[in-house]
Formats: sequence, C-alpha cells, structure tokens
Amino acid sequence: MTKISIKLGIVFFLINFSLEIFMFFFLHSALVDSRIEEEFLSLQTRGNAHRDILEKHFDTDTISHVTLMESEANTDVVITDMNGKILGSSVKSYEVQDHINRSDSDIPRGGEVVDNNWKEGKFISTVSPIDLDGKTSGKVFMFQETESIHSLIERINKHFILTGLIAVFLTLIVIIFLSKGLAKPLIKMKEATSKISKGDFTISLPKNRNDELGDLADSISQLASDLNYLKLERNDFLASISHELRTPLTYIKGYADIVHKRNLSNEDRDKYLNIIHEEANRLSDLIKDLFDLAKMDKNSFIIQKKAIDLTDFITKIEQKFSPAFHEKEMDFEVVCPEGVYIMADPIRLEQIIFNLLDNAIKYSPSGGKTILAVSSKKKDVSIKVRDNGKGIPEEDLPYILNRFYRVDKSRTRSLGGTGLGLAIVKELVLAHGGTISVKSKEGIGTEFELVFKGADSIENDTIS
Repeated sequence: MTKISIKLGIVFFLINFSLEIFMFFFLHSALVDSRIEEEFLSLQTRGNAHRDILEKHFDTDTISHVTLMESEANTDVVITDMNGKILGSSVKSYEVQDHINRSDSDIPRGGEVVDNNWKEGKFISTVSPIDLDGKTSGKVFMFQETESIHSLIERINKHFILTGLIAVFLTLIVIIFLSKGLAKPLIKMKEATSKISKGDFTISLPKNRNDELGDLADSISQLASDLNYLKLERNDFLASISHELRTPLTYIKGYADIVHKRNLSNEDRDKYLNIIHEEANRLSDLIKDLFDLAKMDKNSFIIQKKAIDLTDFITKIEQKFSPAFHEKEMDFEVVCPEGVYIMADPIRLEQIIFNLLDNAIKYSPSGGKTILAVSSKKKDVSIKVRDNGKGIPEEDLPYILNRFYRVDKSRTRSLGGTGLGLAIVKELVLAHGGTISVKSKEGIGTEFELVFKGADSIENDTIS
C-alpha cells in the first residue's frame, strides 16, 4: 500500500463510511420510534372513536356491532364494565386477560397505553374510559398484534440496507474519482521532481489549477527553471574561470620556459620577467576575488559597520583617484553635501567605490568626465558614479552584475578585467543591506547608483 491514491481512498472511505453508519443508525432509530409512536396513537384514536359511539348507545347491539367491526380489522377490541367483566370481545379473552387486569381504575379522558412492550410481547394495547352520567361505567381496550409492527420494522430495515448499499457504492465511485483527481497531479509532480533530481530541468506541469496543488506545481516549475539557470550559470562560471586561470598560467609558463631555456640579453630577460610578474599579479588578484566571492556565498564575509561621515570619506577617495584620472586626461568631479552619514564598513565601502571608479577609468576615453555624487533623501543615502564613456548595450544591462560577464570580451584582457569586479560590488552592497542599479546608453555613458540607509535611520530602527 504505497500509492497515495490508495491511501487517500482508504482514508476518505473510512471517514465517509463512519459518518454514513452514524447517520443511518440515527435516522433508523428516529424513524422506528416515530412509526411506533404513530401505531400507538392510531390504536388509541381508534379506541376513543369506539368509546364515543358506546357513550351514546351503551347497549348490547352497539357492543356487538363494535366487536364485529373490529373482527374484520387488523386490530381487536374488548369492552368491559367497571369491574373488568368482559361485555364484548373480538379476541379470545384468555389471551388479553392479563392486559385487562393491568389497567388502572383512574384513566384519563384521552385514554392511555396499557402495554407498550412491542419488542417481546404479543400485543400492544390501549384503554379508553366510557363515561355515562358523569361517571366511568366501562372501558374500551384496543389490541394490536406486535407481529405487524415487526413486519413494518423489517420493511424499514430492508429499505435502509438497500439505501446503505447504494450510498456505499456511490461513495466508492466518488472516492475513486476524487483520489485519482488529487493523486494524478501529485504523481506528475513526483515524476517532475525525480527528473529534477537526475539533472533534467526541462519539465512541464499543467497550470490550469487555482488551488494549493496549482501553487505547488508553479513552485516546482519555478524551482526547475531556477536550477536550470544555476546549472547554465555554473557551466559558464567554470568555463570562464578555467579560461581566466589558464591564460595567465600560459603566459607565466611560456615566458618562464623562454627565460630558462634561452640565452637572453639582460634587456629581454627583464622584459619577460616583467610579463611574468604582471601575469602573476593578475592571477593573484583573480584568486583573491574568487576567494572573496566564495566567502560571500557562504555568508562568512564579515561586514563591520560603523557611522561614516561621507564628506571626509569621499574627500579621501578623491585624493587617491585624482592622479589616475589626471594621468588619463579625464575630469573627476565630486559632489557631496555636508553632514551625510551612513552605517557601513569603511574598507568594503571604499572597495565598492574603487571598483566603480576603476571601471569608469578603464572604459572611458581620454578627455571624458566621471562624477561621484552623494545625496540623501529621507532615510536613504544615494551614491552615484556617472561617466560619459562608451556605455553598455541595452541587451547586456540585465547581466552586467553577473560573475565573469563581459560586454566586450576582446578588450577586457588588455584592460585587465576579469569580469568579477561588478559581481563583488553587488555582493558587498547586498551585504550592507543596500541596493545597486545601473543605467546606460551606448555612446552616452553609464551611471551606477548605490542606495544605503542613513546612520540616523538605522539608529532609530534599532531603538524602536
């Protein structure tokens, strides 16, 4: 019993069967009690009708007429005087004498039940008083054999059994369709997850349900899509990192072999050693960037925040970067109002801005201009780095912050890029709880915007 459809069917059947049994017993009991009550009421009413006739004509002819009429019916009548002497009877007196003896002397006008033991007795009986001249002068006893009641209950039982069988049959049909209706999408989802576990992310699940199963199917489809994206990204990452590691190692190995195997002049030797040194530094930077990204992925990258006065902070960055812009004959403008503070790790924040400014220098022509602007609005602090360089094609913008993604692969090596700088910037900004966005147009320039919470708002949030 491993299939969920069978388990669901059994559970539903047991629940429904239990409810049906309870309802059938309750209805059966109520119906039987109602029918027995009707039988007693009918018998009592018949006795009262005879009593009314006898009160008008309490004579031998009327008594004989009443007993004769009852002898043709499925009920019997016995008429007695006040002392219990039988004046007329449609049934053998010895069969009903015990019922007559059990009758009380004080009988209400509407009559009463003498014997209601229909389950074990042979008769049920009622009695009605005959009042003449204001006093009780006789009694009318009505009898009905319990066999007819048992026959009635037997017919009721047969109807209930037939109805119960039909109800169970219909319940089974409903449960089969219901369990299949619930289990079928679950089985498809199970097959889909099995494919995902084997690395096949090309799954297709129906999207025509607006319930929890539909939400689950959407979640599995989204998971497959995300895993497929991560698989492709991983493959691209491995291909890129293999390329990035192989290239400097090829340079280092090739020029080291040249220096080792050939008799070179001091000038050529120094030239090749410089190339080896540059490629070793490039390889070292790449490994450092990869190590930083690995720590970020494991959430083991420590961010030590403290309040930073951006006026002093940005001034120091300007002093450090101005020579590099001057060397490339580019303008570097800084805009930062007084009194703007944020909570950030100063070392990491400097690394973020350095990477963005370094990109602006690399990908902007001589004579270009880069602006580093700080502004604050309500609780947010915005830091923008805007240049008028070559810009980024619109189709590349959604991926520019991905690892190893390059807009122009051919120029990156000459400019020293590895495709990790912006990915590190993104991770560092997110680690600070900030956001990063980029706007760019080819031939016009690029603008990166970082948004952080101000120091005051963070302190207020902490207090509250």
